[in-house]
Order: sequence, then structure tokens, then C-alpha cells
Amino acid sequence: MLPALAGRLGRLRAPTTSRMHAALGGPGVQDFHINSSGNPTNYEEEDEVPPYTPAMQHPAYVVRKTGVDLLHDPWCNKGSAFPKSERDRLGLRGLLPPRSLTMELQAARFMEDYYQPKELIPPEDVKLGGVTSAMARRWKLLQELQDRNETLFYRVLVDNFTEMAPIIYTPTVGWVCVNYHKLYRRPRGMYFSAADRGDMLAMAYNWPQQDVQAIVVTDGSRILGLGDLGVNGLGIPIGKLDLYCAAAGFSPSKVLPVVIDVGTNNEALRNDPHYVGLRIPRITGPEYFQIIDEFVSAVMARWPSAVLQFEDFSINHAVPLLERYRKHHLVFNDDIQGTASTALAGLYGALRVMGLPPAALGQQRIVCVGAGSAGMGVVKMIASGMQKQQGLTAEQAADRFHVIDAHGLITAARSGVADFAKPFARVDPAHEGEDLLSVVRRVKPTILLGLAGAGRLFTEEVLAAMNKGCPHQRPIIFPMSNPTSRMECTAEDAMRITQGRAIFASGSPQPPVTLASGRQVAVSQCNNMYIFPGIALGAYLGQTRIITDRMLMAAAEELPRLIPPEELERGLVYPKLSKIRDISVSIATAVANAAGDEGRLRGRMREKYAQGDEALRAFIASSMFYPNYSALVHLPSGIEE
Repeated sequence: MLPALAGRLGRLRAPTTSRMHAALGGPGVQDFHINSSGNPTNYEEEDEVPPYTPAMQHPAYVVRKTGVDLLHDPWCNKGSAFPKSERDRLGLRGLLPPRSLTMELQAARFMEDYYQPKELIPPEDVKLGGVTSAMARRWKLLQELQDRNETLFYRVLVDNFTEMAPIIYTPTVGWVCVNYHKLYRRPRGMYFSAADRGDMLAMAYNWPQQDVQAIVVTDGSRILGLGDLGVNGLGIPIGKLDLYCAAAGFSPSKVLPVVIDVGTNNEALRNDPHYVGLRIPRITGPEYFQIIDEFVSAVMARWPSAVLQFEDFSINHAVPLLERYRKHHLVFNDDIQGTASTALAGLYGALRVMGLPPAALGQQRIVCVGAGSAGMGVVKMIASGMQKQQGLTAEQAADRFHVIDAHGLITAARSGVADFAKPFARVDPAHEGEDLLSVVRRVKPTILLGLAGAGRLFTEEVLAAMNKGCPHQRPIIFPMSNPTSRMECTAEDAMRITQGRAIFASGSPQPPVTLASGRQVAVSQCNNMYIFPGIALGAYLGQTRIITDRMLMAAAEELPRLIPPEELERGLVYPKLSKIRDISVSIATAVANAAGDEGRLRGRMREKYAQGDEALRAFIASSMFYPNYSALVHLPSGIEE
């Protein structure tokens, strides 16, 4: 028996077909082992087992670091190539994009950039997106500075805010998001995905900062006017939080950009070998809300005092998510509430330009192109302003609006209108589906708002009809869509066709316009960065627990008060961005005062509120981070941590 057994130690014999079929449920299965490449090697009867050969190199490399520290070690870092097993045992879950790439794909991406740098934007793409090669090069230069010296990065940004804001945010951030999977070099922020269900709270503890004050999150479903960009949408929270730090003085070490990856319906991205997100169609329905619920519960459990800002969620999710969480956490949606506050502030500014009081808002006729969550958020906020300033009823305020979507004018005759748009549907069904030009000619609006993200909808004919219909006051034209390629018209179009009469503000920056007469006309940028940093700052310092409509209205009313007379004379409806930190202090003070009036302030802010505006403003200003080099002191690990 023993000799016979010993004679077979070096041999394998395949089991009979019937026996394998019984064990595994299928015929013809052979014995196999996993070879060094990870693939099965089959052995027929009487095949020899290969001899054992000791490895020439150690099969594993011992590391002493985990998490972010490991990712910042250039010798040990594998970037997006870390497999799931290493992500779990090295504390990397959530710090890297969900999909693992091979080294071959990483090398191919590098060589592609080596031969054709991404920042060399073709002229035809410049025309479409408004982002030039120079802007892309500057963005890349700023990212490199941020990677090696974050304090200097923010000092440069604060000192040059007006020039650099379009580089770190709109319009350049749109180009960044479209190309994010090809631009990705170093992890920044966190990634939660549908594959992480059940583990999100544990993953939140992989983030090294114990005190996070502000979180901006997107699911990548509606990035600016560019549509579904999946995990590439992380570029938006990163850019937003750069503004939080530069404009409102949040500490860069205490902010967290996040993307929640629930798949993407962008087939081109799913098929791109370099895409680092889940390559599945976007999850919807109850399963989607369960994923977002787990994320919100996880981050609010670890950082209960943080401001949580939702950004660029699709129309069908943005409003329900806001309503789902806003009464429980310090949550707001900038696309809905920030855009609305900024737009209302701009209209108050336009009235000031014409020497009219805020109450004159209720006398305006408004056409809004775009009936999504952002567009209707703006309409609702303006209607609330009319009710407050002139005492209109909700029905009277709604009658001042004509809302147009992709199917034309919305009336009560249309079925399937979203609940948030129904109060502003025109009662008379006779004009259902009427096109924009016909509406402008018939209604003669004094205010034309663009929030459709569909490009040049304000044609020469529309602008000419708008100008003709406003003989007694200057037409107010706000094409608010981002990025530049999605704007409804340019400043040059509006000023040329209205002969410089228009009061103009756009979502993305536009240069001053020189008319045929040689007169230069200034234009404003209707950008949320005027509002959202100050709202977040006031709410966070005030520990208000929630952000109310009264707080948002206070921000909208405060901003136009900051425009100096000389800028009003030039037709500007917002103050200069060069004063952004002072603006944020003023907005935060107004938000805190509104919260104090509602009895929502806690901590030291409640004490300062009782002492008056000067004490409140001074406390807010002194709480803001300013980028300076501080003295550094070393303490061994574990002491005072």
C-alpha cells in the first residue's frame, strides 16, 4: 500500500467523468491548480507536477503606513491600482475611486498625456466650452501647487481671487469634470459607492480628520449643464470647497469633498477603459434612496456639526433629497437654494441700479426658461420675495411668472408637471406649449431668466423682442446656466442687441462689452459663490442645526446692500469679487441674525448675537482661516491626538 501511494505522490489522476459530474454538476471538469499568473493550469492523467522553485524576490512588501499616509508615499502608492483586499486591510476604502485599474492602464494613461497633454485643448472644443488651453494649464499649475504646499495655494488664491475663481470653478471646472478620469493623479476627498452598502460608517473613519466642518457631496448625475458624468463629478465638490476655504475662511484641513457612485447612464464613460467609477447603469428607485440614507447617516454620525451641501443632483432627486434631510441635519442644496438666493439678490441689485426699491419686484413680469430644480428654486424664491416686499398672496406672485421648459410654456393643461412647478403653471390653457419668442412678444417681460442649460436659447429675435417690450425700464437679462457653452446668450449679444440698455448678469464670467459707439458697458456674474460660503459659515458657527428659508432670504437681501454707489452707476448688480471675504462675513452675519431671530443660535454665537451686530461680525471674521505659515511643533504619535 505505501509503495503504491508513494509512487503516485508525483502524479495527478483526473477523477472519472461521472464522479466530477456528481460533485460539480457538469461533465468534463479536470483537476487544476492556480499558476503564478493567477490562471488555472489543467493536468491530464499521468502529467508531472512542476518542481518547487523558491521565489527570487520577497512576495510581499511590508509597510508601516495606512490610509492617506500610505497614498502620499510615492514608493508604496499604487494609486487606483490597489486591489480590494489591500484597500480593506490598509484603510484605503473610500479614499480611492471604486474601480481598480491595472498598471498597464495607468501607464497607457500617462503615455497618452505624455504625447498629447490634456491641457492642449483643440480650438473647436474651446468654442464649445469656453475653456482655453491657457485656463487648463493654469488649473493644472494650481493643482500641482496645492499638492505640494496647500497653505501657499490658498494664499495665492485669496490674493488673486477674482482672476483665479474661474480657474478653480466655473467655467474651467466643467472641463475638469468631463476629463477627470484622465486627469486623476492624486486622491482628494472620498468616494462612496453602491458596492459599499453596509460599510459606509466604517469607511468614514478612514478619513484622517476628526473635525470636519463642511462636506460637499454629489452623485455626478447632473454636473453643471453637462449631464451625467458619474464619479467624474467629484471635481465639483473639490472646486466648491476651495471656494469655502478662500471665500469664507473654512480651514482646508476640515473640509471634505465627496462623490457617491451609483453608476452612470453615460455609456461613453462606462466603455472608457480609464473610467474609474462603477461601470453599471445608474441605480434609481428605493435602492438609490437607501444608499444616500446610509451615506448621510454615516457622515452625520461621525461629524454631526458639519454643514452638508448637496451639489449637482438630477432633477428627480434634488428636491426629494433636500426635503428628506433638511429638517434633521445642517443640510442645503446650492443648486436650488444657493442659486435662488443669488438670483433674488441680483434682481434686488438690478432694481437698485434703476433707483427702484425692493418692493418694485412685485411689479415685474418674469419669463423663466428652465423648469428643473434650480429654475423652479429661483422662481419660488423670487415669488417669496414679492410676497414679503409687496404683500402679494402666493397666487398673485405666481401670476407674475411664465415658465418655459423643453416643451414650451407650462400651463394647467399639461399633465405630468413636477409638483414643484405646478403652482407656477399658467391657469389659461390656451397658450400651452407656446415657444419662447412668442411668449416674449406677447407677455413683454421685464426680466428674462435662463436656467435651462441648453445653450443659446436667447436668440437675436428673443433679445430684440425683450428690448422692444421694455420701453419704460431697462430689460433685466440673466442667462444663469453653466458652463459658458450652456449659457443662453453672451454679454456681447445682450448688449449689442439692446444697445447697451440691458442689465446683465451671467452664471459664468463674461468680459465687459464695448458698444459700437465706443462706450464700455460693465456686466456682472450671477455666481453662487457670493452666497453659499457665507450661508455655510453663518450656519456652522451658529450651530443652527438646520438652515431655514428665513436664513436664505436674509442672505439674498444682504448681498445687494454691499454694492457701492459707483458700481451701481456702472450697472453692476453684485459687489466686486475682490471683496469676497468681506462679503462672506456680511452674509454670515445676516444668516446668523436671522437664526438668532428664530432662536436657533447656540454656543458663543448666541452670546455675540445678544451683544449686537458689531460683536457678531467681529466674532465671525476672527473665526475665519487665513493662509499664513504657523510655527510647527512635533509631538510623538498618540499624544494630544
